[in-house]
Amino acid sequence: MGGGFGLLGMAGTLSASVGSVPVADPLMPKSPHFAPKAKRVILLMLNGGLSQVDSFDRKEMLDKHHGKPFPGGNPNTERKTGNLMRSPFSFRKYGKSGIEVSEIFPLIGETIDDFCVVRSMHTEVPNHEPSLYMMSCGTILKGRPALGSWLTYGLGTENQNLPGFVVLCPESNPIGGTPQWSSAFLPAIHQGTLIKNTENDPQKIIPFIGNRRSTLAQKRRQVDLLEKLNRLHQRGREDNPQLEASIRSMEVAYRMQTEALDAFNLTNESEATVQAYGEGDFARGCLMARRLVEHGVRMVQVYFAAKILWDNHEDILLHRKHALKADRPIAALVRDLKARGLFDDTLVIVGSEFGRTPSIEVAPGLKVHNGRDHNPYGFTILMAGGGVKGGMTYGATDDFGFYAVENKVHVHDLHATILHLLGLDHTRLTYHYSGRDFRLTDVAGNVIREILA
Repeated sequence: MGGGFGLLGMAGTLSASVGSVPVADPLMPKSPHFAPKAKRVILLMLNGGLSQVDSFDRKEMLDKHHGKPFPGGNPNTERKTGNLMRSPFSFRKYGKSGIEVSEIFPLIGETIDDFCVVRSMHTEVPNHEPSLYMMSCGTILKGRPALGSWLTYGLGTENQNLPGFVVLCPESNPIGGTPQWSSAFLPAIHQGTLIKNTENDPQKIIPFIGNRRSTLAQKRRQVDLLEKLNRLHQRGREDNPQLEASIRSMEVAYRMQTEALDAFNLTNESEATVQAYGEGDFARGCLMARRLVEHGVRMVQVYFAAKILWDNHEDILLHRKHALKADRPIAALVRDLKARGLFDDTLVIVGSEFGRTPSIEVAPGLKVHNGRDHNPYGFTILMAGGGVKGGMTYGATDDFGFYAVENKVHVHDLHATILHLLGLDHTRLTYHYSGRDFRLTDVAGNVIREILA
């Protein structure tokens, strides 16, 4: 106890600041459990439900049995389905790996040797919101921290002048809303920051980040005064996470003034780079994601659209239209990361909340009966960079692409693998709340070691 009093005297010094960043800042970089292979994550959400049998999981038996009933009877799905339907898209083999890719993703096909194609994903329910929560937060229920929140909680972030977890979505919140990037019971500073990526000009993307009437030094004094007042108000309210989040957010907002306008400024990109990514909100989101991870952001989650455009119940041919907007920017992102030396330690994940049925949907009310219903039992995701083997497939669905049957991968397994690649043991990354220790993978999850480079 006697020696401890001396350390108490040092506490104020230790909790002071290094430069302008407090040592006690919860977003400061932290040591992982073991040596990581990846430092950052980009999650590209093709929300709505990408059809695996029309993209990256070709099934010859669908061609052979087109128009016939599913053997053993049509399986029960959320809506009424009919007979089997072959893909209207042709497939071809790409790269040294010879992985078959649909004609609607030709540019991803050209880079397929950089991807691990996981064909045996499965999840728990066939509805969009719960499955989106599962993919983002590891549960079908609202109220659990998102993957990006767990990452910043466990590792902090490399740049204190930007949020550690950024969510990009055009126009408005995607279906399912803020629970997909919520910090829930984790400290609120770990919540994702939503940015609407509909502009190239950062002054329009984050219009209130600056104040031309004040100098940076004057703003520093204002923020310091606000923090002193808030800390006085916080006495007796130390367990109020929203108050703590407000204090922290003001500090982050101040620091963002020095770097955010540059990080979000796509006009700084060369014309060749912009053309490589192509046009549209998703292309802009992919390019912005590269800029953000380049600036030290720990995780960027990019939504294809606010609406669930890949949800093609009526006509699967709409997949061609959507793929035209997704194919080029995804391939460009991989090439761009490689060109800038960021690919090996940036984990890129491309996927949906679930897949689609190999049979045609015949539910009443459809204007066109050429679509597919939701399928949580077997679907495909792509992984690249960040310690993942490229040019390989893992797992398999049945002959018709409905059920995952070989090396099945639950979303918990995916999350365990992501954390492992960033140097975190998913069983040790926990937070005590409401009488128990919570973790991203709940009480499940196994690292998919076969896909690790």
